[in-house]
Amino acid sequence: MDWKRTARHLWTGKPEVETLFPPASLERITAAIAASEAGHHGEIRFAVEGSLDLMPLFSGVTARERAVQVFSQLRVWDTEENNGILIYLLVADRDVEILADRGVHAKVGPAGWEEICKAMEAEFRQGRFEAGVIQGIQAVGKHLSTHFPLTGAQDVNELPDSPVIL
Repeated sequence: MDWKRTARHLWTGKPEVETLFPPASLERITAAIAASEAGHHGEIRFAVEGSLDLMPLFSGVTARERAVQVFSQLRVWDTEENNGILIYLLVADRDVEILADRGVHAKVGPAGWEEICKAMEAEFRQGRFEAGVIQGIQAVGKHLSTHFPLTGAQDVNELPDSPVIL
């Protein structure tokens, strides 16, 4: 068991998330998602979690494994064109994961998502959480604009734009 990780998770929770992402910040992130989605047919969700519950923590659940659970829980996979993307931040681990539905992932691949994650994590290390998230949303949006550009058809917002605090 990683005692440092356990301690971080025990001392990190919703209050820290609310400090890092106050209501005004969440509103700006919502606006960034809406602005991005105005330029493509993709769907972006942002979820942030302070820490893992004790059972998953003691079971060794990674941020990636938790992101997969959240991807399913938020039904990001349930879009008509398989073009949903989850940006998941686990604050206690300072780890960001991007999960893309198969329609997008096949076109961008793991290296594309990892590049965005690294850039976001660099912002987080500087204490710029909102800026890092918005930068990530914009980078994901560029991929979606390339692979799912707007056409003459009316775009339907299939998933909510508002961030989810878990």
